Amino acid sequence: MAGFTETALAKKLADLNSSQQSIQTLSLWLIHHRKHHATIVKVWFKELLKAKDHKKLTFMYLANDVIQNSKKKGPEFGKEFGNVLRKAFESMALPESDEKTRRSIERILEIWEERSVYEPKLIKEFRRGLAEGASQREGSPPKKKVKVVENVRPEVDKVPKRVVGGRSRSPMRERKKSETEVEVEVDGMKELHVTLSPRTPAGDPPEPEELIKALLDLENSASSDAIVREKIASLPPEVSEIALLSKLEDKTSAEKLSVQVNEAVHLLTDYNSRLAAEMEYRKKLTTMLRDFLQAQKDLLAQAEHRLEEYTEKLEKVYVVRQEVKSHIQNLPDLTQLPDVTGGLAPLPSAGDLFNMH
Repeated sequence: MAGFTETALAKKLADLNSSQQSIQTLSLWLIHHRKHHATIVKVWFKELLKAKDHKKLTFMYLANDVIQNSKKKGPEFGKEFGNVLRKAFESMALPESDEKTRRSIERILEIWEERSVYEPKLIKEFRRGLAEGASQREGSPPKKKVKVVENVRPEVDKVPKRVVGGRSRSPMRERKKSETEVEVEVDGMKELHVTLSPRTPAGDPPEPEELIKALLDLENSASSDAIVREKIASLPPEVSEIALLSKLEDKTSAEKLSVQVNEAVHLLTDYNSRLAAEMEYRKKLTTMLRDFLQAQKDLLAQAEHRLEEYTEKLEKVYVVRQEVKSHIQNLPDLTQLPDVTGGLAPLPSAGDLFNMH
């Protein structure tokens, strides 16, 4: 199994992208090496400060994943991250115009608050750090610095309970439906990983599984309901043609038609509501597809850039290999040198040197 080194971690952080799989895989690797939690958080914070603005959010997603998924094995990561998160949020320095990233960060803080990952006063410190970073970036006078609260242990056992039907129930238990478990392979070993965010924040690309499910749900949409469409098509013309009312000859026929009209109204009203809901659903699906496509384009661009970078490195390696081969060919062949195993002639003495003419 691959060992832990700061260099390996820095490389993995450099390769980290915003996909759920990338975050989960690195999160599990970090939790597996949790005995190095202090070094991990130190390197994470160092690389966060150097990262570009668009990637800092991914670092926060990683921290969130590690903090929450490591709680069962110990509070080390929660405590260690708690010491640097305030400054980490301040370093993000989000401009007011970056509303999308701001909403995503706020969603992380809301989840920590809801699940009592950190104490409320520490959550407030994180929000102050985020606000002060934005103020400094916009050029406005920074607010008064607030001392960072250190070594705060996540209060994971103090989740408030709600009473439902005479029984106490924890909000964590209620949210289980929104959490999914996946099996991820880390260093050749498979481990169970919980996806903790209830939903992808608005504007962020959906995960492939979420998009596939949304597309499959269209199979049960109103426009695909052949049974209801058949019922509507088989309605008698009297329910929609006013001119045919003149053909009614008695009260019994009129009452019968009234029942049919009421049934038709109920059927059409319900179907129209379903169609309207389907239209809204398709609009959201269109947005999901657009965001997913853009994310894939971004990942493709990153992959192409990386391929180009490593192709150049490979070409340089080829050049070095050719130079090494050429150098080896120009070296003397030791097998062609005279045999000196019999010994060399003795060196002249000092007297011999002075007596030479």
